[in-house]
Amino acid sequence: MREEIIGNATLYLGDCRDILPTLGKVDAVVTDPPYGINYVPRDTSGEKRGGGGTSYGQVGLLEDDKAGDIRFILEYPFAIVWGGNYFADQLPPNASWMIWDKKADPAHYGKMTFADCELAWCSDGKPARIFRHIWNGIVRQGEEANTPRVHPTQKPVALMRWCVERTKEAETILDPFMGSGTTGVAAVQMGKQFIGIEREPKYFDIACKRIQDAQRQGDMFIQQPEVIKPISTGVLDLA
Repeated sequence: MREEIIGNATLYLGDCRDILPTLGKVDAVVTDPPYGINYVPRDTSGEKRGGGGTSYGQVGLLEDDKAGDIRFILEYPFAIVWGGNYFADQLPPNASWMIWDKKADPAHYGKMTFADCELAWCSDGKPARIFRHIWNGIVRQGEEANTPRVHPTQKPVALMRWCVERTKEAETILDPFMGSGTTGVAAVQMGKQFIGIEREPKYFDIACKRIQDAQRQGDMFIQQPEVIKPISTGVLDLA
């Protein structure tokens, strides 16, 4: 195990199953657990796509795509779990879904192989909400529009700030599946303590650098999450 302390963030390289029992009090979990990204994706017709390149994409098309056991997350006072629809057999029924609309413009719906949106299960019992932020391949919105993607399931910092904002008074945010550290970037930008765990050294090093850069930016970059409102507002109440 390797530990790095970067300002308000404590980052661990290792398996979360080994590290979590050693941690102290955590107020909230905001995470995107891995769920079957190592397979050959198919297009919208159901056919496998040929050619080389990275194999990741939609989930559940092959029998060996298995999601891990994430029920330990339910032990924490507050949780947001991206990809919660793939863990529906492990998470309690709840109306508090968070929806990330990747396309924003309805005219673009149905034109991409990958999902038009992603879903997060939230434990707080509040109405379902939508966050609109364009993120289609190289077509991306906001502060990361011209930066390369460094992780196959990387999410926008603006989206994760929206999640961190939902944790309200929580002081410490945990991401046991940290990946490239986007949740950590959002947390430190918003003045929260952050604990991140990642088992892949490549992504751990990327996360360390991104979170260190976010810490260096200082308080002038602490901001409320960007919310694009429907027609004129960005968060929709579906209740």
